This record gives sequence, structure tokens and C-alpha cells, in this order.
Amino acid sequence: MRRPFFRSRAISVLLCVFAAGCREREVTSYRIAKEKDPELPSATAPASAPSSAPGASMANTAVPTATGAGLTWTAPAHWVSKPASAMRKATYTVSGDAGETADLSITAFPGDVGGELANINRWRGQIQLPPFAEADLAKAVTRLEQNGLGFAIVDFTGTGVTPQRILGALVRVGDATWFFKLTGPSALVAREQAVFTVFLKTIRVPAATP
Repeated sequence: MRRPFFRSRAISVLLCVFAAGCREREVTSYRIAKEKDPELPSATAPASAPSSAPGASMANTAVPTATGAGLTWTAPAHWVSKPASAMRKATYTVSGDAGETADLSITAFPGDVGGELANINRWRGQIQLPPFAEADLAKAVTRLEQNGLGFAIVDFTGTGVTPQRILGALVRVGDATWFFKLTGPSALVAREQAVFTVFLKTIRVPAATP
């Protein structure tokens, strides 16, 4: 009479062991899904990518600077030279009588950096002006041929109580485009307009050394 009791008890023990083994396999085989690595921004962007939207800024894009033969120039005596940076070939500060300042930046990038219209619209966007259409360029751009270089010069004034003004010039040199941009309070940039033109006339490609 005791045999069925022991048999049922043995079966119960085996079921418990089997169930425990199943639970152990469930725990050891459970996996947490691996999180995806964050998408990192590209280290560089194509230098020829257009940037015609208002407010577009080259500073937000990692664009390689131009290398190779450069340009020489003579800056006005009252322009104060500042240390160059990774993106700038040169920087000058221009001071006004009331302590206001304007910034003269010189940069160079490979290729056409999107073309003349895109770069002019980028400057317009920096002072909250709407973009130009291709047909507007003829009226907005002044052409200057000097020392074998062809400059496209623009002069834009923003809006508001204290509007900012951009006096800029761009020029193709070999396989690169150079940008000369004076940015600051409207009255101060207006005072420097004639000086800026004289400055552009000093820019030249240095003579090759034998």
C-alpha cells in the first residue's frame, strides 16, 4: 500500500526539479536589447553644398579650408589685427568713436562653396534679410577687376533699431573662393566703405619664387 505513495512523491520531486530547471533556463536566456549608438554628425560636409536659406551659416558646417597658394594684402593702419583661427586666414577689428566695433574676416574654401548666389544669400541671412533670386544679382553686386582678380562686392544693411551692415567681397582664386567680410553697426561700416575698397585693391596673388 505504501508503493503508490512513494511513487507519487518521487514523481512530484521530479516535476519540481524539472520546473526549477526550466525557470533557470528562462533566466539565463533572457537578454536586454542592445541600445543603438547615437548617430554622430559627419566630420566634413561637401564644400559645394548650397546654403541659400536665410540665417544659414557656414560656421554650422565643417567645411575644409583652402590650402595652397594664398593672397597678400595691406590692411589699413587703424584696423587691429587679431590672431587667426582654424576657419579664418585673418581677422581685424575696427573701432568706432563711441566704442562700437566691426569685424573684418578673411576666409577661403575649396571650390565655389555653393556659388555666388548661395554665398551672398548666406550673408543676407546673417542679418535677417530675405534671399535674392538669380535675377537680383545684377543690381546688388558691384564688380571690381584688380591685380588680375575679379571681385564681387555687396553691401547690405539689416533692419531694426541698431541694424547690422555687411560689406563683403568674394573672389575665385584658382580652385578656391576667398571671402572678405566687414560686419558691424551700420554707421561704422558706412564710415569704412571707401577704406574697404582701397583695401581690396591691395589684394594680389604673390609672385612665384624662382
